[in-house]
Amino acid sequence: MSTSATIPKRHTRIEDIQALVIGTLIIALGVNFFTQAGLLTGGTAGMAFLLQYTTSLTFGEAFFLVNIPFYLLAMKYMGWEFTLKTFSAVFCVSLFSDLTPRFISLNSIEPIYAALAGGFLMGVGFLMLFRHNASLGGINILARYIAEKYGISFGKFQMAVDCTIVTLSIFVVDIYLIVISIIGAIALNIILAVNHKPGRYMGNI
Repeated sequence: MSTSATIPKRHTRIEDIQALVIGTLIIALGVNFFTQAGLLTGGTAGMAFLLQYTTSLTFGEAFFLVNIPFYLLAMKYMGWEFTLKTFSAVFCVSLFSDLTPRFISLNSIEPIYAALAGGFLMGVGFLMLFRHNASLGGINILARYIAEKYGISFGKFQMAVDCTIVTLSIFVVDIYLIVISIIGAIALNIILAVNHKPGRYMGNI
């Protein structure tokens, strides 16, 4: 067998761009499912949500402050390419999340369906970003770093963090929605735990 046949091929810039756009568009749809049902999110967005309700910070201020140490971690251990792609992904998700309601109308959606479908959608979107050397910052960066350095499952680590953040929201959100939100966090991270494993994907991840 030829040696070159076993060497993973790098993604082209065009492939990276299409994955970033499509992945963030899918994530934005999942975010809107969560928003319509009044569910919570995990990761740094969930941390910012908690800070918004427990301090004088706005969501934007809290989200920016929470992400600073994670971006420093990304620049130090994962390089400028990963960091710049991550900034781009964050921008696209923010933009698409605001634009999506202009194109679709979700007058009502059952919370359990929103949690499962939205969680699966976001998981698939995250997976596309990770396989093209990008993320949405925050806990994603820490989870990826720990997975690569210590071999701890990416999905399992992020699932634990997300569930912890959502559980802490018990003081500001109805308990029923918290339980449903935990289901959503599990749905999202099942996609990552099953599909994001070292050596399984033969692209440039």
